[in-house]
Amino acid sequence: MMNRRELLRGAVGLAGALALGGLDAPRSQAAPGPHIPPVIDFDHNEAKLQPISKNLYLLAGLGGNILILVGDAKTTIVDSGVPTRSQDIAKAIASVSPHPVTTLINSHWHFDHTGGNAYMAGKGAHIIGHENVRRRLSRPEAIDLLHAKFPAQPKIAWPVETFTVAKTISAGSEEVRIRHVAPAHTDSDSIIHLPGANVVHAADLFFNGFYPFIDYNSGGWIGGMIAGLDHVLSLSDAHTKIIPGHGPLATRAEVQSARDMLATVRGRIQPMVSARKTLDQVIAAKPTRDLDAKWGGVVLSGDMFTQDVYEGLKRRLRA
Repeated sequence: MMNRRELLRGAVGLAGALALGGLDAPRSQAAPGPHIPPVIDFDHNEAKLQPISKNLYLLAGLGGNILILVGDAKTTIVDSGVPTRSQDIAKAIASVSPHPVTTLINSHWHFDHTGGNAYMAGKGAHIIGHENVRRRLSRPEAIDLLHAKFPAQPKIAWPVETFTVAKTISAGSEEVRIRHVAPAHTDSDSIIHLPGANVVHAADLFFNGFYPFIDYNSGGWIGGMIAGLDHVLSLSDAHTKIIPGHGPLATRAEVQSARDMLATVRGRIQPMVSARKTLDQVIAAKPTRDLDAKWGGVVLSGDMFTQDVYEGLKRRLRA
């Protein structure tokens, strides 16, 4: 029988993903950083399609979680997965909708959510995203925690319609409200809310059941993640279906649990950052020790998450 971590890795698309040797590999084996992060290999994952309602579907396993909205004559999607799985994504969409993808909403700029942009745009999709999605896709970017660099994307992959605060569109019978939040996972994050269907796509503000990755190179930090989840909670009730950026479809209670965990971690690490403790000192204090059994080992170990939180707070508090 699969254990909890194996089940969550399957849900997030992490099966066979630890290509650099594991979640707790020592610093001596890699570039700077106390631990080697997992490299997510989406190329061998199975597409998992889950109905949410009669015209809404969740597509998982091919990058970040994709929301499919099937209208009377067109299809709208939220996020486009990784570039190597674009044809598989298109095939999965075609299995539930006879209509072309005419609108693609980007929740943020990361490769596992925008990697299929060029493919979808080449098939006629109109891409919508926050202005910082366009800005970051149009230039080289780096994610230090993952020791990763990303080249500028071709212009066809950029959002052609951008917004600063919020935008509302119609997708068939559904009203789709897109709302930018202050820097959280990145500085390009948006929440996608379908009030009529009582569905919220929280994207990478929410990793369901495990420590999230926070991109401090893109302005992300734990305080923004907490505020972002507070916004998700304000849009939801006990019956809301909440789509995380990674992990299984969630309830409001699961979002609340993740939010409370983040608040606990911030409360432990921020005083040490304010006291100008070094990264090694903070990691040695093991601030997530009692949380790791529940939240660690799927994407980030406790030490890796501590580093991630520390770096984001340091940039905020010592700027």
